[in-house]
Amino acid sequence: MSEDRGWPREEHKWGFLLAAGKGYGIDDPDGGLVSACVVTEYGPHDRPVLGSIGMVLVAERHARQGIGRRLMRHIVSAMGTTPLTLHATPYGRPLYEELGFKITGRAEMLRGRFTAGEPESEIITRAATAEDLTAILRLDEEVFGADRTHIVTRLPAFADQLRVAEESDRIIGYAAAWPNMDTHVVGPLIARDTRTAKALFASLAAHTNRPLRTDIDVRHEELLVWAKEHGLASVAFNAVMTYGIAELPGDWTRRFAPVTVAAT
Repeated sequence: MSEDRGWPREEHKWGFLLAAGKGYGIDDPDGGLVSACVVTEYGPHDRPVLGSIGMVLVAERHARQGIGRRLMRHIVSAMGTTPLTLHATPYGRPLYEELGFKITGRAEMLRGRFTAGEPESEIITRAATAEDLTAILRLDEEVFGADRTHIVTRLPAFADQLRVAEESDRIIGYAAAWPNMDTHVVGPLIARDTRTAKALFASLAAHTNRPLRTDIDVRHEELLVWAKEHGLASVAFNAVMTYGIAELPGDWTRRFAPVTVAAT
């Protein structure tokens, strides 16, 4: 169905999302699916505090028949009082606004080959180890505002790189680069400040020959300018939308990029 709509297959990402979240779909009587998407929940298993909707697809032969609207209404109803979020393209935004989602932010997609320059800081970065997991989980929940254990613990197998930034033997940031078609996607990117985010980004870039792709919160203007100065170019903007809450939980000043726009 992804290929049917001109999307790449992205099997690696679909596998990750379906393992960590819930897949929703509408069966096609003639075989396959009419529509599909994934919802990733965060927080306690029986009391999620946030749900992220992504990968919303409707097969071309069933387009413009209100099926995407029906699927989204079903999800909103099924999630009850749980707040929701999603990244919307300009094409999908009117539907989500009709359903009650509000724009609460924007993310800029960047893509390109990173060109290294002189190191801008002496922040130490290294490959993460199993011993770092507890500290990473603690930092992630503090910054994200909800428990993402089911996401973070899957990163070592999902990503080609998982790196941390340290200061005085304390982890002050972490980031991953995972394979998606011919690129490496940088995300999540959690860091104490922009200087730390730059160090993590550059360290990931130094260990891959692929072009990089990432989606950065537009409020992080300094990081966006720096990334563009180092070879990445703007591809698109997506609206960050929420339902049931005025803004996302956590500390946006330390949350630079999501794992993927399909899962926040």
